[in-house]
Amino acid sequence: MKTLMVTAPDTAEWVETERPAAGPADIVVGIRACGICGSDSLYVHVGGIPPRQGQTPLGHEPAGEVVEVGADVEGVKVGDHVVINPMANRDGIIGSGGAQGALSPEVVLFDAQAGINFRVIPDDIPWEVAALNEPMAVAYHGVNRSGAGEGSKVVVFGAGPVGLGAAIGFKSKGAAHVVVVDVVPNRLEKALKVGADAVIDSSSEDVAARLIELHGEVPGFMGRPGKPATDVYFDAAGVPAVIDTALAAAKSRAVLTIVAVHKKPVEVDFQTILTSEVDIRMSMGYPTEIFEVTDSIIASWDKYRHIISDVLPFDRADEALALASTPGATDKVVVVFE
Repeated sequence: MKTLMVTAPDTAEWVETERPAAGPADIVVGIRACGICGSDSLYVHVGGIPPRQGQTPLGHEPAGEVVEVGADVEGVKVGDHVVINPMANRDGIIGSGGAQGALSPEVVLFDAQAGINFRVIPDDIPWEVAALNEPMAVAYHGVNRSGAGEGSKVVVFGAGPVGLGAAIGFKSKGAAHVVVVDVVPNRLEKALKVGADAVIDSSSEDVAARLIELHGEVPGFMGRPGKPATDVYFDAAGVPAVIDTALAAAKSRAVLTIVAVHKKPVEVDFQTILTSEVDIRMSMGYPTEIFEVTDSIIASWDKYRHIISDVLPFDRADEALALASTPGATDKVVVVFE
C-alpha cells in the first residue's frame, strides 16, 4: 500500500509500505478519513521528526473502519467505526514520529483496548467529522483547563478549528454566554453556526467595550474604570495582541487559558496585572480528553461539520497537505478514503 511520508526537508512523497497484520491482541483499522494538522506542515518543512528524520509517516487525525480483529481483543468487531488515540500505540505516536501514519489505507493498533487505543462511534457520523476527534480533544483540554462550567461567561480569541471546537466545548459544559473574536468574516459566520452566542470583529470593534455590552461590567480596582464581567479568556489565535487585550480587560481573578502556539516570546507587564490576580493557564495536548470529546462530537456532529473547509480524496493527500500549508488558503482540510 502507499503511505504519504516526509522523505527530506520540504518533501513529502508516496512510499510503498507493507500492509499491517493483526496479532491476537491487535486490530487493523482501514482509515476512512484523516485531518491535516499544522504540525504536518512543520514536519515536512524540517524533514521529519528525529529519530525518524527523513522517513516520517504523516497523519495523526484518523477515523476508520475495523477490518481485522485479533482473537484476544474485546469490545470491537469487524465493521465497527472507530476514532483512534494516536498517542497510545506501541510503535510510537501515529503520524507524529511513530512507525505508522494515518495518511495510509490501514494502520494496526497493537495491544488494542477500547477506551485506550480506540473508541467505537455510531455509523451515522460522517467520516470527515469523525476525523476531527483528535484536534477537538486539544480544544476540549483547553476548555477543561479553563475551569469554565455552568453559568460562565467566556470569550474565545481565534475562530480556527481549535477555537471553534472550544466554543462548542464551552457550551457543552454549560457556559452561559460564549463570544468568539476574529478578523475574518467567514470565520465569524462559522462561529455563530457552531453555537457561539455572539461574535466580535476585532479589526473594527473595541473588544473590551463589546464584552461589557455582552457580559456586563464589574468595578475596577480602587475606583479605576470598570472591567468586562467575562470569566474566561481563551487564546486560540497565538498573536501577542490577544494577550495584551485579554490581560488589559480581565476582571479580578479572571482566567486566561492559552492553547495557541506563540511562535515568538510575548512581553507581559506583571506590575499592571498584579491587582487583577488574573490566573494564566497553559494548555497542551489531551491528557484525558481524546475520548471525552467524542461524546460531544456524537451529540453535536452537525455543529462540528462547520469547522471543515475542504475535503479531498486520498489520492490527492499531497495536494491537501500543500493546501493546508498555504497561509490564508483554508481553515480545516480533511482527506477521505473512497
